[in-house]
Amino acid sequence: MEMAEAIARAAALLGAGICMGMGALGPGVGEGFVAGKACEGIAKSPENASLITRTMLVGQAVSESTGIYSLVIALLLIFST
Repeated sequence: MEMAEAIARAAALLGAGICMGMGALGPGVGEGFVAGKACEGIAKSPENASLITRTMLVGQAVSESTGIYSLVIALLLIFST
């Protein structure tokens, strides 16, 4: 392996690690915040627990999509070089 290829490979792997680190941070914090607020909502209004839970799960699925996008980008960086 040539020196330039090795540097490009190292940069791609470093970029993939940073991509996953930053890409997992946002959804993790967001989903935790949403789950906490859903627990508060259920505690205040237990009769609406099913509606709150359903809405929470939809919101978490949408939030998790950004983490999946970062995974795709990281895999492209790893396997493209």
